[in-house]
Amino acid sequence: MEPQWTPTDLDIIEADVTSFARFVEKRTGESLPDYQALWRWSVDDLAGFWGAVWDYFYLGERPDQVLAGTEMPGAQWFPGARLNYVDQVARQARTDRPAIVAVDEDGTIAELSWAELLGSTVAFAKRLRELGVGPGDRVAGYLPNIPQAVIAFLATASLGAIWSACGQDYSAQAALDRLGQLEPTVLVAADGYRFGGKVHDKTADIEALRAGLPTLRATVLVSRFGGTLPEVSSWDDLRPDLDVTDIDSAQVDFDHPLWVLYSSGTTGKPKGIVHGHGGVLLEHLKAVALQSDIGPSDTFFWYTSPSWMMWNFQIAGLLVGATVVCYDGSPSAPATDALWSIAARVGATVVGTSPGYVLACAKAGSVPRADHDLSAVRLVGITGSALPPSSSLWLRDNVGEHIPVASISGGTDVVSAFIGGVRTVPVWPGELSAPYLGVALDAWDEQGNPVRGEVGELVITKPMPSMPVRFWNDPDGSRYHDAYFDMFPGVWRHGDWITLTEHGSIIVHGRSDSTLNRHGIRMGSADIYQAVERLPEIAEALVIGAEQPDGGYWMPLFVVLSPGAELTEELKTRINATIRTEVSPRHVPDEIIEAPGIPHTRTGKKLEVPIKKIFQGAEASKVVAPTAVDAPELLEWYSAQRSR
Repeated sequence: MEPQWTPTDLDIIEADVTSFARFVEKRTGESLPDYQALWRWSVDDLAGFWGAVWDYFYLGERPDQVLAGTEMPGAQWFPGARLNYVDQVARQARTDRPAIVAVDEDGTIAELSWAELLGSTVAFAKRLRELGVGPGDRVAGYLPNIPQAVIAFLATASLGAIWSACGQDYSAQAALDRLGQLEPTVLVAADGYRFGGKVHDKTADIEALRAGLPTLRATVLVSRFGGTLPEVSSWDDLRPDLDVTDIDSAQVDFDHPLWVLYSSGTTGKPKGIVHGHGGVLLEHLKAVALQSDIGPSDTFFWYTSPSWMMWNFQIAGLLVGATVVCYDGSPSAPATDALWSIAARVGATVVGTSPGYVLACAKAGSVPRADHDLSAVRLVGITGSALPPSSSLWLRDNVGEHIPVASISGGTDVVSAFIGGVRTVPVWPGELSAPYLGVALDAWDEQGNPVRGEVGELVITKPMPSMPVRFWNDPDGSRYHDAYFDMFPGVWRHGDWITLTEHGSIIVHGRSDSTLNRHGIRMGSADIYQAVERLPEIAEALVIGAEQPDGGYWMPLFVVLSPGAELTEELKTRINATIRTEVSPRHVPDEIIEAPGIPHTRTGKKLEVPIKKIFQGAEASKVVAPTAVDAPELLEWYSAQRSR
């Protein structure tokens, strides 16, 4: 197989990662002729690498010691360092480009200058301070992807307080399951959001949320659609100082909590994952600037929500002076290719989306390069699940053959990626180009032996600064330990199956805890989805492998049909033939079953493991929290299928 994109000599020369490599060579004497050599050095000398990242981005005076021990969990980074994430944002202030471009589904576009961003941050921080918010207090957001969410986060962080947010697609109960754990002091909420051509009024949910958060001292309401609530403070009362030059941020320890994100919450309440100021700052500078080559001339547009770590990741564009795009709406309204239309209108240089959206565009016959001016786009980012080769090639043919596709894989756990693209490395269809710098990634078998060219567990053998500081309400660290270090003590097991290829790229097969294991052969579910979901009759699919009490193994494929399609014997035969041809005969399911829908977590992951457990006899209420599911009523349907 040939690469679908190869860097030019100019790409390599101009890439920020090349500049970084020269910086390292000068200070260390190392010879780093290519990305692979730089990556190897970055994991062999963790302290040297992360110290170089700090110095390369001019983060100020740093302690002499970078890493106090490499044990996991428990590694201590930059002991004695004092800093604040927001200071790096403030250092990027400029007058020639906006800080944020806000886009509404109704077509409205507004710009927020750097002066307005920083002035509003200072003004909101002052209001929070007046409400008694200080270091360690929690401020909660219940907001869509709008500039006020960014400002509220920055103001919170500048005080050394802790930010946590849910998008408004979450119900009040689902938001309470998350935010309620933190006992927040202040709630920042919008009266509604826009999606699919409709305005969704969230005032009733806000009232329910307030009633369930007895620790609140105040609620600040962003009224976008004229909504009102009693006893709230209005965001519109802010009076930003446009001449502000100093954020006057609280200087905090390197691992002082910055924000709390949440696991998918498939069993029990979602786990609160705590990340620190310093770890996030260093990881995001590396990931955004060195891996994605984003800088002051870029407009960074990733379709996301405050519920998803990619919202936090996109804000990192501000750390390098880029313009970030906040979009409130559907990527497919009023037409399937709406996201590409927005990218054209705002002049986006980096566009991020999901494999599902790419597939929807392909099925709709969209040709974005012909219908929209995408001349500014130089990188397409993909995350959420594995991108099949056909979708990667579709992007090449329909968005631009000169545009690399940076498919990335990581997670909320490290609020970044382990694997992804880099401007100096080729892109192979369906593969992720390289491990990220500073990520000691490997593939291991069940005995802990490295494997190459075959499926293995994704493991990280050395610490990263953005690994969680801790889990919320986990005083002895047992939940944190069990989540990542139970299978291989001292080594992070992420729960993904990967293959390391001979040319240094990585294939992600899907979650290892939902891996199909037929006759001892391990298979990833993503391989089946990539084949089946390309068929025009199939809207979505879910496959599980359920071990049976008699020692047997049942592997059904549930399919949601496209409008007008029928699950005929001819279609079943074609599905099986597609899987047999494009994946392998071992992947052909035992049965194909029409389903009314596929349940997902609120962040879009298919509920493979809970559905598997249901078919092994568990009660739905014991394996998944209904508030963590986008369509909990579907669980009853799957439970009813156990008698088949």
